[in-house]
Amino acid sequence: MSSTSVPAQTGAAKSSATRQSIVDAVLRIIGDDGVAALTNRRIAKEAGVSLGSVTYHFATQHDLLRESLLHFVSVETRRFTELADQCRGEGIELEGAARMVAQVAGGTAFDARHIAPFELYVQAGRDERLRAAAAECFAAYDRLAARILTGLGVRDAERMASTAVALVFGQQLRRLATGSPAEDLVDALLLLTRGASVSGGRPA
Repeated sequence: MSSTSVPAQTGAAKSSATRQSIVDAVLRIIGDDGVAALTNRRIAKEAGVSLGSVTYHFATQHDLLRESLLHFVSVETRRFTELADQCRGEGIELEGAARMVAQVAGGTAFDARHIAPFELYVQAGRDERLRAAAAECFAAYDRLAARILTGLGVRDAERMASTAVALVFGQQLRRLATGSPAEDLVDALLLLTRGASVSGGRPA
């Protein structure tokens, strides 16, 4: 019985690794040359897999784009979850938290992998089949933002979360287009969160 279970696990692990290689290749290609550059042949070459493997794991390009988008956000939200845990565990102050967020969101050089999500979100504007995945991604960011803001004692954290996420994305896009420094994101986050704390304290 055990002799048959080991190969099955090995096969599953190999299949998962192949699938991951394909997703990583898709993100690199999109980041380098945009969604229009995606072809199964190029994906297979970039991923180092057979052409048949691409179509076996992903029946349509929509499936490829959806999983690539969700995978990227899954990785990013894990990083932000660690940040949120650190904020809560260390009782970090507002300015320190803003700098940490900037380090995670804006401190990494914009390589192809980090440019790709912007391409995918724009593609979701053209392809309504991707919008559910995009909405799922932003909902994950909103939950994490609310968690961080709550940990920092910001009033109305749930209400402010989507605004904070929009600010981070806007600053990232500006940085991508202009090369502006990550410090700009720190200043913008501090302005938002301090303003939220003050307005939240006013009588209704």
